[in-house]
Amino acid sequence: MSSVPVTYGEASITPRGDYAHCDADYTCAQQWARYTPQEHELFARLYARQMALLPGRACEEFVRALPHLQARSSIPRFDDINVRLKAATDWEIVAVPGLIPEAAFFSLLAARRFPVTVWLRKPEEFDYIVEPDLFHDLFGHVPLLFEPRFADYMQAFGAGGLKAQGQHALQFLARLYWYTVEFGLIRTPQGLRIYGAGILSSGGEVEHSLHSPQTRRVRFDLLRLLRSRYRIDSYQATYFIIDNFQQLFDATAPDFTPLYDQAAALPEIEAGALLPDEVDEKVSAETV
Repeated sequence: MSSVPVTYGEASITPRGDYAHCDADYTCAQQWARYTPQEHELFARLYARQMALLPGRACEEFVRALPHLQARSSIPRFDDINVRLKAATDWEIVAVPGLIPEAAFFSLLAARRFPVTVWLRKPEEFDYIVEPDLFHDLFGHVPLLFEPRFADYMQAFGAGGLKAQGQHALQFLARLYWYTVEFGLIRTPQGLRIYGAGILSSGGEVEHSLHSPQTRRVRFDLLRLLRSRYRIDSYQATYFIIDNFQQLFDATAPDFTPLYDQAAALPEIEAGALLPDEVDEKVSAETV
């Protein structure tokens, strides 16, 4: 029996989910037969809504991989997706009751197992939900796991998390995950595009991340990012922009130990803050 997890991101919520019936690694059964017709219909509406929003906003790699889900009309069985995912990149998805602790999360990633929440949001949460549900995890994260380089990066991320745990530095790696895998933006010849799952699966944050005048968009800087706080229960106040995926892979490949030491010795940066030497890309977000 596992307990309700504590996470590093600031929030005013208690994680939802049935943690009394999951294994020690926080995995559980999907129990696909328990989904109601109403839940399948809600999932299909969420899928259709995001498909209408993402053209010209999502990165090419995500758009190319999305059809592998085969999830347009109903909640898919995780086992069916795993047949295709295992063949593509040797990954699989596993069911979890909801948010899980970073240590358990990174352990699953290191084993090429991606945790997907089993419960789906309520109809009244159609436009915004404060924590990851089945739609967020499946639609937002899983498509890029079909891309071999990104799939390898995610496994390396998990291994880095296990190492960071021994260095008491998980909060820094959690920030890296949050500001890249969950809420990252990428520069393309056509303009800024989204690759972060938290944006890709959100109806409101797609527009907010690219065009809202109330948020900061700054160039990716690894040490700055590791010092940056975040909240998990609201639209993001800061987004980091990478020039390409190779920049992200290269920046996160070396040993992080010196960076952890540097980050720990410097003040934390509040979400939404702009440092004196930074440029806020509000205007260029639509034109670069």
